[in-house]
Amino acid sequence: MSNTIKDLAAGTAGGIAQVLVGQPFDIVKVRMQTSAKGTYSGMLHCAGGILKNEGPLAFYKGTLTPLLGIGVCVSIQFGVLEYAKRIFTVQNLARGEGGEEGKMLSGGQLVIAGVAAGLANGVVSGPVEHIRIRLQTQSNTNPIYKGPFNAMKQIVSQHGISGLFKGQAVTFLREATGYGVYFLAYEKLVQREITQKGIRRDQINPMNSILYGAAAGYALWAVIYPIDMIKSRMQTDGFTPSTGQKYASARDCVRKVWRSEGISAFTRGLGPTLIRSPFANGATFLGFEMASRLLYS
Repeated sequence: MSNTIKDLAAGTAGGIAQVLVGQPFDIVKVRMQTSAKGTYSGMLHCAGGILKNEGPLAFYKGTLTPLLGIGVCVSIQFGVLEYAKRIFTVQNLARGEGGEEGKMLSGGQLVIAGVAAGLANGVVSGPVEHIRIRLQTQSNTNPIYKGPFNAMKQIVSQHGISGLFKGQAVTFLREATGYGVYFLAYEKLVQREITQKGIRRDQINPMNSILYGAAAGYALWAVIYPIDMIKSRMQTDGFTPSTGQKYASARDCVRKVWRSEGISAFTRGLGPTLIRSPFANGATFLGFEMASRLLYS
């Protein structure tokens, strides 16, 4: 099995762990991001309303799409990241940098690797998250879509393939910015422990992988949350003026949200995101690292 296949498989394990842990928090975040001002007084009000009106299974509404899609997305992230890291390692060895094995990458190298991983991931995460958000925000009593595949079929038939990629430019901006910071934070924490303790990567305590993943998750959301909110608004907006389109572009969305709802709208739903982040991202890196140890052993 090639290294790339191993990385993709380990990334898939991390992605599945992320979805199973983080999905209930994510639906609360999306509902709060896309609702009109004043709909919910806070995170608990939103979560309580979902539980009361739609039942506990509603917290996993639209899960099939991310379970399949996010598994692929995280697989791509780690596959591209590790491939880029190997390229930089070879360059470091040729220049006599990065330690004995050249694996201690610089901050700039890690950011570039993370940006590449984010952009590659964005090709898949854009349509996957679009479908997930449509399912998460549709009426429970009179749903438009019967499921993820029905949603894709309807959107493509009515708006073409490009309809699946609604909000894609904002998605690329979010992924490139976010994952550059995300993987920089995680890898630097890993490097710090390896250097201080004189150990190999596969000797790091799994609990520390969770903690480093949690820290990386907070770094990610600190940078991208307002971008993510605009992405959610774009992906729940109508496709045409006749179907309720509010925003002509991402810039138009920013301008209208700012004018009508104020700066607080750009952080609405941040609470469940910050609660979700350490669990989901800790699970992601734990899944990846454990799967990697198994595959590379």
